[in-house]
Amino acid sequence: MFDPLRSSVQIAGSGIQAQSERLRVISENIANANSMASTPGGDPYGRKTISFEQALDQVSGAANVKISSIGTDQSPFRIEKDPGNPAADAAGNVKLPNVDLLIELADLRDANRSYSANVQVVKQSRELISQTIDLLRNNG
Repeated sequence: MFDPLRSSVQIAGSGIQAQSERLRVISENIANANSMASTPGGDPYGRKTISFEQALDQVSGAANVKISSIGTDQSPFRIEKDPGNPAADAAGNVKLPNVDLLIELADLRDANRSYSANVQVVKQSRELISQTIDLLRNNG
């Protein structure tokens, strides 16, 4: 039997899980924004990206969200001239991560808002389920 309230909780729950993982990836990017290579001329930390897709739940018919992939951003690394740096190549250039803190902070804010919105959906759905049970008790 299709229960729209239960489905809404399930859909919001999948959104919470997806946004939680997105927050983890963003946090990892921010934490490694200044991580350089351990060897001269080596590649530094590569920014991670996350992609989502729709997944149909066969039992409830609900369209949940799931993570389709966690990948590495292929944009070029930033390069700075710093001949004294241990990670510098023979020309004195140092590769820096391709992490832009402004983009990460904007993504962080967006993920946080999406997470909070999904939590509110769960709260509202639970409240409606509780009210329905109370009505059934009082009228039964």
